[in-house]
Amino acid sequence: MQFLPFTRPSIDEETIQGVAEVLRSGWITSGPRVLEFETALSRLCGGRTVRAFSSGTAALEVALRLAGIGEGDEVITTPLSWVATANVVLAVGARPVFVDVDPVTRNLDLAGVEAAQGPRSRALLPVHFAGLPVDMDRLYAIARRHRLRVIEDAAQALGARWGGRAIGSFGDLVMFSFHANKNITTAEGGALVLPDPALARSCEKLRLQGVTRSGEDGMEVDVLGGKSNLTDVAARLGLGQLPRLAEFTERRRALARRYFALWDRSLGCELPAGDLEASNWHMFQIVLPQRVARADFIAAMRAEGIGIGVHYPAIHLFALYRALGYREGQFPHAERIGARIVTLPLFPAMADADVDRVCAAARKVLS
Repeated sequence: MQFLPFTRPSIDEETIQGVAEVLRSGWITSGPRVLEFETALSRLCGGRTVRAFSSGTAALEVALRLAGIGEGDEVITTPLSWVATANVVLAVGARPVFVDVDPVTRNLDLAGVEAAQGPRSRALLPVHFAGLPVDMDRLYAIARRHRLRVIEDAAQALGARWGGRAIGSFGDLVMFSFHANKNITTAEGGALVLPDPALARSCEKLRLQGVTRSGEDGMEVDVLGGKSNLTDVAARLGLGQLPRLAEFTERRRALARRYFALWDRSLGCELPAGDLEASNWHMFQIVLPQRVARADFIAAMRAEGIGIGVHYPAIHLFALYRALGYREGQFPHAERIGARIVTLPLFPAMADADVDRVCAAARKVLS
């Protein structure tokens, strides 16, 4: 029986050949392919200025720095995400202030954001969890009311839409990730969509050691930057992926529809919120019933030839965040979901029969 992973990138031969051409060219770090990739991403985001990075994490940290977030500031965010969402807040010297998630959407509970806002609050950092957008109208209304910047962790949301508009085509600072398990990939990589083209130069300096070059040999450094530029090798991979984004998204939605149609509701699992048109269906995740040990479920599904992912444990329960004073019981929805959530296989190359197989195996294991 062929093993079915929970995700696998779809990379065509033309793209593989294109990457080989970049390698043969001798220009393999940041160059013309990165510029081309940024231009293509800008078109996807309604003409907004986009800068590419070596990872979504790096892009998110730069976004915080561009927003002026630093020592003593507070950033309101979710405890249910990949830990990088909170780690970058610590990296700039600020403190993450967690707010529990909505148990249905698994996104930041915007009703709790108002209560969490305080005199040191400077920004909101929502996550479009599994590709389902946060309520953008409410989010930005809260931000305007309290004069907060918004840094969207849209790592999982490329191709998702809110009110008919693509995530990234509006709003404040928006970060995308192109990690290997994302809807399109550059192997590793990310991008930052800027609300003002005037920020582009600062963004470029922060991603490459703060350097400004002039003339034939002029160089100046006036800000502390890092090293997070994307390579041309990665950008060429992204250029092969981007034209297929709509195709990939529609296939993911079709697979999600099949999961909803075939899943046995009597098994007692919680299914994701079923907004088939807004979400890009980066992941299809269920929350296991209390009676089922997650590790046992994962092992049993593996024995059936099916890979299961875990995305994600609650951030505030990691030792790093416990040391900041966070503790069990503070965010019960995030804790319950984080302890019992599993990611089922979903990627464009899957056949309908693969979904059938996953549903049948889960029924067998959970029964």
